[in-house]
Amino acid sequence: MNKTLIKHGNSLALVIDKPILEMLQITADTPLELSTNGDAILIRPIRDKRRQRKLEAALESINQKFGDDLERLAQ
Repeated sequence: MNKTLIKHGNSLALVIDKPILEMLQITADTPLELSTNGDAILIRPIRDKRRQRKLEAALESINQKFGDDLERLAQ
């Protein structure tokens, strides 16, 4: 997906499409972390520790139940 920056006052802004925001569960109130490697910009939502633990537990459960199947699908 290619995007261009738009003028917003004296700054430039990047408009993120709604499907991407919904997929990442980002709202106007979600704090974002911006970082760079000198060549690219990474924008990541900042999640609280409790939510992160809940996500990790869910991923672990999925891996325990379906890990073999997911590995076969990846081949």
